[in-house]
Amino acid sequence: MEYLEFELPIKDLEDQFEKACAIGEESEVDVTDTCKQIEKKLKETKKEIYKNLTPWQRVQLSRHPSRPYTLDYIDAICGESFLELHGDRNVKDDKAMIGGLGKIGNQSFMFVGQQKGYNTKTRQYRNFGMANPEGYRKALRLMKSAEKFNLPVVCFIDTPGAYPGLEAEERGQGEAIARNILEMTRLKVPIIVVIIGEGASGGALGIGVGDKVLMLENTWYSVISPESCSSILWRSWEFKEQAAEALKLTASDMKKQKLIDEIVKEPLGGAHSDREKIFKTVRDKISSTYDELKNLSPEDLVENRMNKYADMGVFKG
Repeated sequence: MEYLEFELPIKDLEDQFEKACAIGEESEVDVTDTCKQIEKKLKETKKEIYKNLTPWQRVQLSRHPSRPYTLDYIDAICGESFLELHGDRNVKDDKAMIGGLGKIGNQSFMFVGQQKGYNTKTRQYRNFGMANPEGYRKALRLMKSAEKFNLPVVCFIDTPGAYPGLEAEERGQGEAIARNILEMTRLKVPIIVVIIGEGASGGALGIGVGDKVLMLENTWYSVISPESCSSILWRSWEFKEQAAEALKLTASDMKKQKLIDEIVKEPLGGAHSDREKIFKTVRDKISSTYDELKNLSPEDLVENRMNKYADMGVFKG
């Protein structure tokens, strides 16, 4: 188990708890009361820490190496029914953007999302979750297929941004993202977006237009990462915590600004602390959200989606 800096008091108490239990098992000393006291203190400390997280600490939690990624959610939600589809029919298959058909119960969905790696080799293979233009074109191809067969679309967002390399720009990175945004606004099937980790810049927006946008509690959604914002404004990454505060990038900030529709509560300690619970929660949320949307006509879906995004940023004095 890896711990972030602000989680070290929890690590200390867990170590104490393990040592106390080990002493009880290895000797005849009764340490039951001690273990109960430490366990009680551990629960209180966890509640206190996770109740008062700063925006930067939530950014750190969203990047936790043990946090589940897109394929983890899809495998848990769909099981063996998931069929991954590949390629944009133009350049190549982008490994940072995955997608395919899967079922929740008896209902089929088209799943699309960014995928990160678990170690150095897989992170390079997945390009750290940063898609090239062909990734966004693959995503659009799959969404258009879903529209053709009247299937709802589910998008999982978890990316530090679209790939900013020279070759990506040469192949039309900006155009690919802009095309996705345009086409998603007028797609005639329900689109459910779930932000499961990082939601940075146009890389997130490229698959982020939806009838309902759900955001996990310890995730972030912003035009720029705190580090990049800090390097632009202060010429240093040292002010990333102030930048995270100023960007208003947390789920509660997004909900307050009406940029997302719902916050999905995570288990205490983050999504990685109880994977089975968060998988079930996300599965149930997708199903209940689809139930809200499935009876709307294609015309109503598109009109409501257009109006929703047209109203963003409008303030009445």
